Amino acid sequence: MSQLPIHSGFSKLSREEKIALLPLGNDSKNLLAQALLSNDAIANLIDQLSENMVSHFTLPMGIAPNIWINGKHYFVPLVTEESSVVAAIAKAARFWADFGGFHAIVTGTEKKGQVHFFWKGEKSLLERKLPDIKDFIMLRVNPISNQMAKRGGGITSIALDDLTTDLPYYYQLNVSFETVDAMGANFINSCLEAMKKALNQFASCDSEMDASLMDINMAILSNYTPHCKAVASVSCPVDALNSYGKNLGTNNLAERMVQAVQIAQINVDRAVTHNKGIYNGIDALAIATGNDWRALEAGGHAYAARNGKYTSLSTAKIENSIFSMELELPLAVGTVGGITNLHPMSKLAMEILGNPNATELMQLMVVTGLASNFSALLALTSTGIQKGHMKMHLSNILLQLKASSEQIIQAEYFFKDKTVSFSDVEKFLSTT
Repeated sequence: MSQLPIHSGFSKLSREEKIALLPLGNDSKNLLAQALLSNDAIANLIDQLSENMVSHFTLPMGIAPNIWINGKHYFVPLVTEESSVVAAIAKAARFWADFGGFHAIVTGTEKKGQVHFFWKGEKSLLERKLPDIKDFIMLRVNPISNQMAKRGGGITSIALDDLTTDLPYYYQLNVSFETVDAMGANFINSCLEAMKKALNQFASCDSEMDASLMDINMAILSNYTPHCKAVASVSCPVDALNSYGKNLGTNNLAERMVQAVQIAQINVDRAVTHNKGIYNGIDALAIATGNDWRALEAGGHAYAARNGKYTSLSTAKIENSIFSMELELPLAVGTVGGITNLHPMSKLAMEILGNPNATELMQLMVVTGLASNFSALLALTSTGIQKGHMKMHLSNILLQLKASSEQIIQAEYFFKDKTVSFSDVEKFLSTT
């Protein structure tokens, strides 16, 4: 057992005390402290981020304080309206800190995009012309890709995919990109649109090709990034997890957790909800850091079905009396550009994380996904999901029922050892 330093009782601290612990300079701490108040500098900037804006829709930013990854400590900012998500990740992090924390690696950073076109001529001519097409395309894309190349990225390959068996005459130029610390959507799409024009020009100018036989349909990045992946893992002795389970009134917790993952591996009804629980954590960190959570989810759910059947993104096993869990999934994220560098709160979230590069942020995201998954399975296989969830939801119910300050105090005391439901809270308030 490798116990790491932790911050105990973080959730019981005042807002000011929590902020004081974060690795921020005074200016950033002041901005964070003012964020819930009227702040014209923030409001005016946010006004410009969308179309037809009529107001702002505010979500809370919470902190998971004890996340250790590869021996490094993080306070992880999480933007979500569901308090149980933050509590679940914090709980998992606290448990795994006693066993060395989380381990994470990035196994690839390649992103993809395609030029989709129809060619009614001979395939052999297209294949023979491919080297010339590539040269022609790259020459015209260079002005766009030069700056990315200077940062260590750019276009890494161009391949011709024949998809005519699926759709008559349909081919694509399948292009691979390295975008370093940028998510790279705008860069990739700009390159692809330049390639689309260049391909059309080549077909029009080449003496052997007939441009009338080619119809270029579209050029667009793909949010399916199976070669841009991160992996997170944890492990501990079976007896340690089973002892933890006994505290929750559950025997053989390690075995039950493995079975729960196995159910998600074979049953799509369970797999969808299982994976949604993973993205509870990933989405919350993605929103906090200004990343595209919709793209991340789309790519992850496609990855879950990569073998022809939708299944669990995480795995669990018991081997030589060691319980282990692992999560592997695609994560195309960025730490420069876009909202990350525009939204003041996203900039603060990045500062709280220590201004990670894209590779480190991928590790952070896959860990939050695994932590969320672990806590969900822990609850499901022991006390049940509703007891903890509804207890965290008690404050929302009290707000909805317009409870007074005195009633809130009384309700929190009354329900501290009881399962919470809306009707029970309503009944309790009617008697106070």
